[in-house]
Amino acid sequence: MRHIAASCGRKGLYRTVIRILFVCHGNICRSAAAEIVMRRMAADQGRKDVVVASAATTREEIGHDVYPPMKKVLQEAGYECGRHAARQTVREDYGRWDHLIGMDDENMWDMRHIYGGDPEGKLSMLMDWAGQKGREIDDPWYTRDFRGALRQIEQGCAGLLEKLQATCMDS
Repeated sequence: MRHIAASCGRKGLYRTVIRILFVCHGNICRSAAAEIVMRRMAADQGRKDVVVASAATTREEIGHDVYPPMKKVLQEAGYECGRHAARQTVREDYGRWDHLIGMDDENMWDMRHIYGGDPEGKLSMLMDWAGQKGREIDDPWYTRDFRGALRQIEQGCAGLLEKLQATCMDS
């Protein structure tokens, strides 16, 4: 973790920056949405110590914006999407991020392959943070249920922020 003088909500306490990379197959639906959701949830809580980004395990959508049906659902739910350009995760990301969070089992397998394993225990699935270990975020590319995927992402991100807040309170 990178150290900066960031308030943890109590005067005089300092925290480290927590760097989170969300990863899915193409980086145009689930991981991009998780980045957008987490960024807003962290901002709503005044969490300046949380840095988020997203990436894909594949190259097929590189440079593409958030998939229009996912973007529409995010905007309808009040999220500011801005411009997004899908990118592929690379081996060096393992050293750059504190948490590398996949959306499904296939993403986890691909991440282990790309990163050369998980020697520091940084990999997890998003729903693990919501107390649903091993549960996948449904891929709306196939299910066409973009609202359902967003609900799962919100649940996972809320659980992650709750755990980060508990860590903050313990420091």
